[in-house]
Amino acid sequence: MMAKPIKPIVPAIAARPPIRPKGVVDRAVRFRCALTNTILDVLRARGWTEVSGDESQWDLFWADVCWIKESFDHFFMEEHMRVNHFRNHYELTKKNLMNKNLKRLRKQVEKEQGKTESMKWDFFPMSYELPADYHMFVEEFKKYPGTIWIMKPAGRSQGKGIFLFSKLRDITEWKKGEYKPNSDKEKDGDKEPIETYVVQRYIDNPYLIAGRKFDLRIYAMVTTYIPMKAWLYRGGFARLTNTRFSMESLSDNYIHLTNVAVQKTSPDYDPEGCKWSMQQIRQYLTARHGVPAVETLFKNIDEIIIKSLHSVQKTMINNKHCFELYGYDVLIDSNLKPWLLEINASPSLTASNQDDYNLKFALLNDVLTIVDMENRLTGKEKRVGGFDLLWNDGPVVADFGNLENVNSKNFVANSFLGCVNDREQQLKQMFKKLELAQKSSQQSSSQS
Repeated sequence: MMAKPIKPIVPAIAARPPIRPKGVVDRAVRFRCALTNTILDVLRARGWTEVSGDESQWDLFWADVCWIKESFDHFFMEEHMRVNHFRNHYELTKKNLMNKNLKRLRKQVEKEQGKTESMKWDFFPMSYELPADYHMFVEEFKKYPGTIWIMKPAGRSQGKGIFLFSKLRDITEWKKGEYKPNSDKEKDGDKEPIETYVVQRYIDNPYLIAGRKFDLRIYAMVTTYIPMKAWLYRGGFARLTNTRFSMESLSDNYIHLTNVAVQKTSPDYDPEGCKWSMQQIRQYLTARHGVPAVETLFKNIDEIIIKSLHSVQKTMINNKHCFELYGYDVLIDSNLKPWLLEINASPSLTASNQDDYNLKFALLNDVLTIVDMENRLTGKEKRVGGFDLLWNDGPVVADFGNLENVNSKNFVANSFLGCVNDREQQLKQMFKKLELAQKSSQQSSSQS
């Protein structure tokens, strides 16, 4: 069955509100885009002007990570120019470095605050980098006979190169010092360096929906690391496998990997049934386990996001020209415990169906509103469209109830993952208030 063509729907809110921009005067924002998917539609729908090629006359560049690696350090940016990656984004988004940074901060917390506090960092599976940590891994492997492990290439995505194993002989080629090239082609007689992998304990008790495994794709945005300012998007989705879960076959990727790039190659792949919205997931879990249990689960997911960002705060090269949209992959186990699997610096922006397109269009539109190329915002907003301000050099309190003290037991974080995303209504109200405030300011100036 052929998929329906995805129409570039432009929500009414994409139109520029009637506030005269301060940063870019008498012209539209100029942009350059390295991608040709949903983000390009969003940039054009905002009425911005596209520049192409190697032209540097852009205000915002939605770049790929290759440009960041090759050109960022050699490119002069004017005060207002923005780009969508931090210089060393890979400290958080490359699997081996993410695990290294999380382990380092967990060890520091244990040293400074004790074992009990460090246990709050037990949200990522036991991990080792191969071949560097091969002998350490072997010692751990022998402590837990019968445990299933999963191998992931440190620098690849979309499920490429991932496999499960239970015997050491399955990974002998990663044994340090005894590598045999995968390819018969050797340049200049030198062996090709072995690819770095991360080996993790496989979570063999995932929460199942209709017998199928799933993970969550969650979107977080960072506009600055010093001080840290992080936003969490209300929407997102669950990626379900097309095949019922079983530990009988470790080699069947349709059972164990939720990546859409893997699942869509299944002969009977159902794009509608393999994706649930974040709101559907929250409602489903609430119906089965009740409000308190699900609120605890989502609070723990908030903690994963905040702690992971803190793990690289001192390492990340903060730059006022940079922002980043992260795609978090989180798995929930049968005990409703969330596990961080990986973080993506370039989460897929290609839509699989119309609903997916609408979600990503709205998400990216809100990202650009927060980036605020036209200086329309005050900088004090706690919500912009579907994004809620989760951290602003400290936890952010939700705008309801008697919640003035962050340390209070009644503290409620400004997080609404999986809740109603009435973003269009919120944006209209926000821009209306901004317009009225601007008019009031102009009247006061003219009278004085």
